[in-house]
Amino acid sequence: MQSTGAMLLLAMLAGCSQQAATTAETDNRASPASAVPDVAIAPTAPGALPADPDPIEERSRPIDPKSAEAAVQVVERFATLLEQGRFAAARQMWKGEGEASGLSEPEFVAAYAKYAEIHAEVGKPGDAEGGAGSIYIDVPLRLYGTLKTGQPFNLVGPVSLRRVNDVDGSTAEQRRWHIFQSALKPRP
Repeated sequence: MQSTGAMLLLAMLAGCSQQAATTAETDNRASPASAVPDVAIAPTAPGALPADPDPIEERSRPIDPKSAEAAVQVVERFATLLEQGRFAAARQMWKGEGEASGLSEPEFVAAYAKYAEIHAEVGKPGDAEGGAGSIYIDVPLRLYGTLKTGQPFNLVGPVSLRRVNDVDGSTAEQRRWHIFQSALKPRP
């Protein structure tokens, strides 16, 4: 009976240890703050996203497509496509399928071809502002990593998004957030 109790205790401890390891792995994947960037930048240093005492919370509910959170999702998707090297798809995130970038698809792709590795951090959005039937919002974005030359790079700036307000005659596509302009526009 004593050996059964000891085996039960060992099994419980192993289960707790396994659960703790799984939780730690999940926490590391879910929290970009726990990842160590290739280019270390202090939060208050030039080239870092603005410090924010209220970070964006994990989403556990549907997001209103008109909300600032929905705009953040667009920037997150854009950043993910850049990280994956899917530059043509990232270009499509711009209003008018890339027209606002001022670059054709081949130019856009060539501009990003100089990067060997891209990582991204998306910051908390600013306040939405209206004007002439449209809503605008800025979302901070940091791109960092290495160039194909081996040199590190660090780009920080706002990505401006636009969506048409719910005006008569507007389409569902016009009422979605689109990248309108960015200080991080690639240079060929």
